[in-house]
Amino acid sequence: MNLERVLLVSTGEEVRLGAPHVEGAVVKARVLGDKRDRKVLVFKRKRRKMYRRRRGHRQWYTLVQIESIEAGS
Repeated sequence: MNLERVLLVSTGEEVRLGAPHVEGAVVKARVLGDKRDRKVLVFKRKRRKMYRRRRGHRQWYTLVQIESIEAGS
């Protein structure tokens, strides 16, 4: 997978900032898989009314490994 909309590239002594993107810069990445994050509990209650609701939510995310960053010219 190639990511071509790069916002900033730094080579150590030089920093190139895009407006809105850096021309010629490419980030090469590899998708390792889709996973789910830890469970987040959502708890709602109203005092003195015995109203309680509890729900859980697990967000999906994509695990990506960056292989190289090419700054172009």
